[in-house]
Amino acid sequence: MSHLSYDQSKSIATKTIIILAVITVFEVLFALLGKGYLVEGFRISGWITGGVMITLSLVKAYLIVYEFMHMKYEVPGLVKTVLLPTLLLVWAIISFIAEGKYWETSRSSVKNHTTEIMVKK
Repeated sequence: MSHLSYDQSKSIATKTIIILAVITVFEVLFALLGKGYLVEGFRISGWITGGVMITLSLVKAYLIVYEFMHMKYEVPGLVKTVLLPTLLLVWAIISFIAEGKYWETSRSSVKNHTTEIMVKK
């Protein structure tokens, strides 16, 4: 970042902070709207609300890492070294949630089957 002057760096940081603030305000308003607090009787599906919130949070995380952690100034190899494990972690979390849901469904079917056998006796 040494190739930028102090005023240029300050300008970029200020713009990034303003963008992050706008996204945060939008997230809060969207969440309030989705829950029906802003418009009486108007609600947005939890899946849509969750998807928008996750997407906007990822955009904010990207901006923070890209600008404030100076990732845009690093060599591509280092960027990939940081991002690949992060993507693998996200994949692992999604896989664990899916596997947990499978086991929950399997366990409930076993409990139901056992209950049916006990009732027949």
